[in-house]
Amino acid sequence: MERSRTNSGLAEDLLIELDRDTGVPLHRQIEASIRASIRAGRLRAGASLPPTRTLAAGLGVSRGVVVEAYQQLVAEGYLASRSGGYTQVAASMPPAAAGAGSAASMAASTAASTAQPATRSVGLRVGFRVDFGYGRTDVSRFPRAAWLRSVRTVLTTTPNSRFAYLDGRGVPELHQALCDYLNRVRGTLAVPGNMVICNGYGQGISLLIQVLARHGARRIALEDPSSVDDARVLAGAAGLEVVGIPVGPDGVQVDALDLADADALVLTPSHQWPTGGVLSAAARAEVIRWARRRGAIVVEDDYDAEYRYDRSPVGAMQGLAPDHVVYCGTASKTLAPGLRLGWMVVPPQLVADVASAKLLADRGSPVIDQLTFADFLGRGEFDRHLRRMRPVYRRRRDALLDALRTHLPDLRPAGIAAGQHVVAWLPPDLDEAAVVTAAARHGLGIQGIGPYRIAGTGPGGLIFGYAILSESAIAEGVALLATAIREVRGS
Repeated sequence: MERSRTNSGLAEDLLIELDRDTGVPLHRQIEASIRASIRAGRLRAGASLPPTRTLAAGLGVSRGVVVEAYQQLVAEGYLASRSGGYTQVAASMPPAAAGAGSAASMAASTAASTAQPATRSVGLRVGFRVDFGYGRTDVSRFPRAAWLRSVRTVLTTTPNSRFAYLDGRGVPELHQALCDYLNRVRGTLAVPGNMVICNGYGQGISLLIQVLARHGARRIALEDPSSVDDARVLAGAAGLEVVGIPVGPDGVQVDALDLADADALVLTPSHQWPTGGVLSAAARAEVIRWARRRGAIVVEDDYDAEYRYDRSPVGAMQGLAPDHVVYCGTASKTLAPGLRLGWMVVPPQLVADVASAKLLADRGSPVIDQLTFADFLGRGEFDRHLRRMRPVYRRRRDALLDALRTHLPDLRPAGIAAGQHVVAWLPPDLDEAAVVTAAARHGLGIQGIGPYRIAGTGPGGLIFGYAILSESAIAEGVALLATAIREVRGS
């Protein structure tokens, strides 16, 4: 059953859900969640927990509630207090898949435990006074000093053997660091042996499509609308038929999956691109049931899950069915696309083939960059960078919503709770293409939803990327759009 949005919380750096309707004390719920993560192996021995103030702020509770939960777990031996005030995991029970158990048994255990309660990346375009191009990250905020510290550590401490040729999966240090992070923050069930490092999501989805085609896949399902610059193009080039699954307010419409007769499905369940819908718990469970019935693979593109503002994030689908879901992540939206760092958590039966495809493609991603990111993650610098950036992007998002309310109140914003862009649906009297064209005449760069639809038609909408714009530029851009819309209505 899906929990009420108003009665659940999730800390920024630790996956914890609170249900304020159960009558169970909040500190007991926090204890139970952390205890379960340790027992399941999502939090391993030595992993650092967020400071009590940080966790309390993320969950919307008093610090005393978190302190009480931590103290109880310390008393039980699950946590240990360290010098300097740090709290770390003192006991860990790895999931079966980390040892002798199978991925299938791990998935079954996870399912049982959860049953209860144009292009995406657009560079700066010239010729516009204001450009709402999406898919852009504020690289001016890249944490250079912290990254440099990690580079120095890598260059002075890495053994010589790491600079030789490695297998196609990448360096073990990054595998472990990513597993620790993803299991803690995104609720995955990742193990180092199933990690493959790639050059961003673009290469990752290319490798997956190649492998799926060699395994006999003939048809791939994509969300409709969806990006045009990766899976859609690559699937066609690999000889796969592409079929669109309609997207509603809450993400892909799962009742259309059986009619698609697909062998694989590419999803953005935590924040559908571009509409911003969040796939419900019930819909996620139905997607997993579909994948198991068909023996299909679900590709989970978790492209901007770290940036959420008004609601609690939801855990990754991979944690529900690691034998059927490929989890794809990237540093492009969180740090900088120029790093070309991406990662996949791949079902065990596909790991060897995906690693072989990666090795054939480029002999592996750069070792120094991988080791640097592993150190950056291990030091907690990635968490700190995200905590710094969330309020920055939130202020820009708020400036956009305020400007829309002031100048264009008949546009309906959607997908506002997360990410680095907002979609605004147009009223029926406005033609999307006409608005985009008129906006360009007034020096405003903005794109519509229409070019990203696969088969169906739908309401007109505009995509507002706000990540690299100042609040004043955002206000100016919306004012320009209002002028363009008045022109369209008057013509």
